[in-house]
Amino acid sequence: MACRACPRLVAYRAEVVRRKAPAFRDQIYWSKPVPGFGDPQAWLFLVGLAPAAHGANRTGRMFTGDGPRGAGDFLMAALHRAGLANQPFARSPDDGLSLFGVFLSAIVRCAPPQNRPKPKEIKNCLPFLVEELRLIRPKVIFCLGELSFAWTLRALADLGASLPRPKPKFHHGLTLDLRPGGPLVLASCHPSRQNTQTGRLTPAMLDAVLAKALEMKTLLG
Repeated sequence: MACRACPRLVAYRAEVVRRKAPAFRDQIYWSKPVPGFGDPQAWLFLVGLAPAAHGANRTGRMFTGDGPRGAGDFLMAALHRAGLANQPFARSPDDGLSLFGVFLSAIVRCAPPQNRPKPKEIKNCLPFLVEELRLIRPKVIFCLGELSFAWTLRALADLGASLPRPKPKFHHGLTLDLRPGGPLVLASCHPSRQNTQTGRLTPAMLDAVLAKALEMKTLLG
């Protein structure tokens, strides 16, 4: 994971290390592209946006370390309630977290300034998502956020999936069936603080989409 294809992101990674968050000033930051994490035999493949500067960029594990009110803990609590994770938090690579039938990924592997990757940066990173999807071949893909949904569809098209025309407009709870030849795709608002602390995404809303994913798993066998 030594990619340096995006100069802006490489520079930002270095800047984040120089100005570590006070709570983590004594820690060594990962500060490299963050690989996917989870069950290599996963039926459910979750796609986020990008590592948080002091979260996954620090810990080196997707959706890990951005605090008790961050996206990682919000997501992990939902996976735990659904029986898909052994604990309701993700704090560090050695916290004992195990995922059951779930793999965590993102459309961008390096932390971007203001959590806003540029289209060219997403394009540079997309082959990593394509390769993970090719290897894991999940039955259900769960996209967290509008950008993740749009670019995951592009990755699936690169893998030969036939997409509907026009492409569906993103909304929370969207379900897209790309069978035969493709997976079922679900969409949710991203569990960012901006969404969870304003009520745009509640635990019940995320639970409902995960319940739909589990229902689809049962139907697909």
